Amino acid sequence: MNLTDYNQIKDLLTRHGFRFSKSMGQNFLTASWVPEKIAESARLDASTAVLEIGPGIGCLTVELSRRAGKVLSVELDRSLMPVLSETLAGCDNTEILFADVLKIDLPAIVQQEFAPLRPVVCANLPYNITSPVLTKLVTSGLFDTITVMIQREVARRICAGPGESDYSAFGILMQWYTEPEILFDVSPGCFIPQPKVTSSVIRLTRRAVPPVTVQDEEQMFSLVRAAFNQRRKTLVNALASGLPRLSKEEAGAAVLSCGFDPRIRGEALSLADFARLSDNVKKIHPC
Repeated sequence: MNLTDYNQIKDLLTRHGFRFSKSMGQNFLTASWVPEKIAESARLDASTAVLEIGPGIGCLTVELSRRAGKVLSVELDRSLMPVLSETLAGCDNTEILFADVLKIDLPAIVQQEFAPLRPVVCANLPYNITSPVLTKLVTSGLFDTITVMIQREVARRICAGPGESDYSAFGILMQWYTEPEILFDVSPGCFIPQPKVTSSVIRLTRRAVPPVTVQDEEQMFSLVRAAFNQRRKTLVNALASGLPRLSKEEAGAAVLSCGFDPRIRGEALSLADFARLSDNVKKIHPC
């Protein structure tokens, strides 16, 4: 069965009485080159165990199964159970876990299901859970690479740098834990139903150590969130209003101690700048 052929997809879904769920962000691929290229981009081999999220009808799952030692696909929609039982019947190294990926115990799954294989993630992520899923995956520190298809807008946010319009707190978080790289775009015409946005495939490679050193990582990210929550304000004003424990005078002193213009906005700071600012805040306000 060609799992990217429009007519065969329609026949498959009709036979099993499946209906698309907009709330689950379900869009199935209708271009065979896309799952093939995603799987190739994940750099899989027999020593690799893949966590897939949202397999849909399994077109990417089949490609992963052909290349990896093991595939574990997590699917929330139980109505896809009979569909996947049919489409993945020949994939002996593949298991389906019907669960909410945001609630599963990742360390336990990696230890119990993947050892001694090298764990990676490869998926066509449902767009409505992209940010929380990626946050959970990268902060777990469990996966060597995370190769996923997401909205192009989100991919650009992840890769953007200081001064760019797409630069964001989420992107800084992703860049702290990984080295992100946009690989290629996928047009809306490659899906059924067609989404309203273009997609991008991105690969996040886990960093062995963070790109810069900082005394208090949690505090640094508090500063980052405060700066971007009110990004049109000056950094001093954003920090003072976003961090109740920090007065405007203390925020101003920390900014000046870094050599920054007091009128600077948070979107102009690099990761290294935020780390330096955090260390200076700790000197001025150690508690």
